[in-house]
Amino acid sequence: MSSSAEQEARDVAEQARETEWEHPSFVREMFLGRFRLDLIHPHPVDDPAETARAAPFLAKLRAFMEKVDSEEIDRTGEIPEPLVQELRDMGAFGIKIPTEYGGLGLSQLTYTRAMQMVTSKDGSLVALLSASQSIGLPQPLKLFGTDEQKRKYFPRLARGAISAFALTEVDAGSDPANMTTTATPSEDGNHFLLNGEKLWCTNGTRAELLVVMARTPDVVVDGKPRKQITAFIVETSMPGVSVAQRLRFMGLKAIENGLMRFENVRVPRENILGEEGRGLKLALVTLNTGRLTLPAGAAGAGKQMINVARTWANERVQWGQAIGKHDAVAQKIARMTATTFAMEAVAELSTMLYERGNYDIRLEAAIAKMYNTEAGWRIVDDTLQIRGGRGYETAASLMSRGEPGIPVERAMRDFRINLIFEGSSEIMRLFIAREAVDHHFALAFDIVNPKLSTKKKLKALGRAMPFYATWYPMRWSPAKQVRSYSGFGRLARHVRYIERATRRLGRALFHAMVRFGPKLEKRQMVLFRAVDIGAELYAMSAACVRAKMLADGGNARAVELADVFCREARGRIEAKFDELYGKHDRALYRLAMQVLSGEHAWLEEGIVSARQEAPGS
Repeated sequence: MSSSAEQEARDVAEQARETEWEHPSFVREMFLGRFRLDLIHPHPVDDPAETARAAPFLAKLRAFMEKVDSEEIDRTGEIPEPLVQELRDMGAFGIKIPTEYGGLGLSQLTYTRAMQMVTSKDGSLVALLSASQSIGLPQPLKLFGTDEQKRKYFPRLARGAISAFALTEVDAGSDPANMTTTATPSEDGNHFLLNGEKLWCTNGTRAELLVVMARTPDVVVDGKPRKQITAFIVETSMPGVSVAQRLRFMGLKAIENGLMRFENVRVPRENILGEEGRGLKLALVTLNTGRLTLPAGAAGAGKQMINVARTWANERVQWGQAIGKHDAVAQKIARMTATTFAMEAVAELSTMLYERGNYDIRLEAAIAKMYNTEAGWRIVDDTLQIRGGRGYETAASLMSRGEPGIPVERAMRDFRINLIFEGSSEIMRLFIAREAVDHHFALAFDIVNPKLSTKKKLKALGRAMPFYATWYPMRWSPAKQVRSYSGFGRLARHVRYIERATRRLGRALFHAMVRFGPKLEKRQMVLFRAVDIGAELYAMSAACVRAKMLADGGNARAVELADVFCREARGRIEAKFDELYGKHDRALYRLAMQVLSGEHAWLEEGIVSARQEAPGS
């Protein structure tokens, strides 16, 4: 990428960022080295009224899922229309839509618990439901829609009109600066002509309504053109909208994902969602909430895998005893269980903080998505290993020879996309890292910027000193912050560790900025390790406050799970601190550049290429 193109990509991304922090965030404070336990403890509790309202729907959904033939859906790659209609009839496509528009009017927490339940059995079905409601039209319509748009579209969505979100293109994924889909205003300004293609549009092949991101005419700011990306509500019945191709994947065999084409589609101006030119910001704000679904789903998958592993480890006997008694398998099961408890704690806490309101969840949601999907993948992998050949064998094959059809291999195929969906793990780390260092960069970047004069650096130093004169010493000496946390019982030592490690993390990020200056953004692995430390600390915090809440309610066994999880997490955190600056980072990068330039193509000798060219290419 040329330097000008790189700068343009940065500019587009920065314009879309939420730069203000109107509400508190536990994770943001943590990256600043401040342990604000008061923001998450006492743990939020369920609303009894909401629980009562949700119970009938969740019971219907459970009964529905128990009879679904997920093996048939996986085998055929199709979700039968009668099943989709049954979901419509029970309101499963309008869980969060207000009752005044015909929806169920249930909470985000109920919604994520419903998606957790569906995920535990069928990945294709949860993709259909969640893509329609987490990132499809209902969520941005709720946040940014006009009253007229809500009156027009919410009733249709509540009745089961499927929706989709269309952002990605062949050359524009996490970098929207490359977007080529355009929306050109008509001469009278009443319509836009939409032209372009969108790739990997989940639900696109079955949707009635789309949220489409497109470039609208540039605006001139300070004498320079600035790209504008706008969100539009597009009906698939509009002339010029077509499904160019339904796409197929490694897992989620029945996912309704397509390559969508738009040819001179006339979209009324009143179909602009939000403000013209603010489409990317709309997308990011929508994803803040949308990302809460995947962590809950990952926890649901983890619970299912524990059930599979526990059952098999008790049944399967090798060398005279059940395999669960063997240390190697036992340790896997212990880690899976403790980690699943932490995953659910992260998912539930993040969602409940959102429900509570007056809280900024952008970092919590990003960490929850990243952490839970990666931890969940390890759990699925461990379960397949415990099941051995039966884990690798399909459920249909198992049943054909008289054994229970336990679909671990399908779970693995279906789960893998979660590390890519709604922002890959790498993009999540970049996003979190950018926010983690934002306060320091805003306050102290000019001090270490080699392009600035000494005079400007001194001026920047004068602005930063009042903050750092108190902040930095407190990262070393907690003074009044020190507490015993005795109320946490046997978990108190872990909470004390979280506080110490949080202060250490704050120092480490500041030291990294001083050490690398503007080059820090290029040292991605340094930032990624800091993000991973923060993610582990957030998971430990969530596990401890949830375990205390459950123990206070009579479930003392939760403390055992939190304790084991925290013991393991502390080891991972210490390892990340020890390798923060990456002794081998430069050697690894140098080798990668050699590989990319073909210097080690000799290593590829002796293979037959698996690449196949597309017809006509």
